Amino acid sequence: MPQLEKRFEVEPRNFVRAGEASLRVQRTLRDIGFGEHIIRRASVCAYEAEMNIVMYGGKGEIVLTVDPDEIILQINDDGPGIEDIEAALQEGFSTASAEYREMGFGAGMGLPNIKRNADFLDIRSGRNKGVRLKIVFHSKGKQQ
Repeated sequence: MPQLEKRFEVEPRNFVRAGEASLRVQRTLRDIGFGEHIIRRASVCAYEAEMNIVMYGGKGEIVLTVDPDEIILQINDDGPGIEDIEAALQEGFSTASAEYREMGFGAGMGLPNIKRNADFLDIRSGRNKGVRLKIVFHSKGKQQ
């Protein structure tokens, strides 16, 4: 399978379009022929990352790269960044505003869900540095 790369823009604070990029990731993987298990894992990660951009980030994008051995989601945003990555990876940790909590977000499960579903996760961030996530799934063929 040749390498494929697709980019999906994510707009901060645009809840009307929130979730569109992760659905496009899901559709792309399904069209290629990956199995439901790996599609579900990748979709969960894409959605959690997308919602983090929408709620906390600045202008962002999800880059999907597929090659014979891996599915890679590269998430980039130019928002305020994550000050304490270790804390953000703990279930229940949240910096969500009261407004976002009223909308049903802010349970502190975004990054923990990404970590749980990924085969590899690398987070690069800091105060006023935006966020860069690299999420990898070992495809080992399309049957997963």
